[in-house]
Amino acid sequence: MTTARSTPPRTSPPRSRETTRQKLFQAAVTLIAEQGFSSTTVDEIAERAGVAKGTVYYNFASKTELFEELLRHGVEMLTADLREAAGSAARRGGGRVDALDAMILAGLQFIDRYPAFTQLYVAELWRTNRAWNDTLMVVRQQAVAVVEEELRQGVAEGELSEEIDIQLTAAALVGMVLVAALDWKAFQPERSLEEVHGALSLLLQGRVGGRGRLR
Repeated sequence: MTTARSTPPRTSPPRSRETTRQKLFQAAVTLIAEQGFSSTTVDEIAERAGVAKGTVYYNFASKTELFEELLRHGVEMLTADLREAAGSAARRGGGRVDALDAMILAGLQFIDRYPAFTQLYVAELWRTNRAWNDTLMVVRQQAVAVVEEELRQGVAEGELSEEIDIQLTAAALVGMVLVAALDWKAFQPERSLEEVHGALSLLLQGRVGGRGRLR
């Protein structure tokens, strides 16, 4: 009779590559926000992340690639947050304007958690002739597309006016959140997140003009 072999207990795996990449992202975004891309060296990024310089090159071919992936990673996180906010609003029985309002709150919460990344992202949107310009445009469209979809569905369902320019309105809403949040952080830090969201929510809802829906 054959005796079944027992399965040896699993040992805890070493720190995953993803964890290391997260540390490098955090170190890079902090340093670049403090002193600019050109002035930030790979040595400084490695030191701030608490890893060897070779670890940076093991994960990224160059400092430029690291920064490009940082932009992609950050906007993908933001996009995921926006999608989840819209989905949560729908599950609660809300309409498209409720979903847009939930995305505004999610965007503010993201910026509150990652102000250095947001500052870099907005700054890079205005620069040209960067190696990562194409990537930046692609990831920007990912975030805007989430808002576009809610607007498109709102128009199709009759909740929003057919006169809405969906592309421009989506870009305007994303821009509104970015600029308002950066202004809040830089010039009105005494305000709470709830206050800032409340002000932007009023603009979205159209209540300033006495309306309860976006037109």
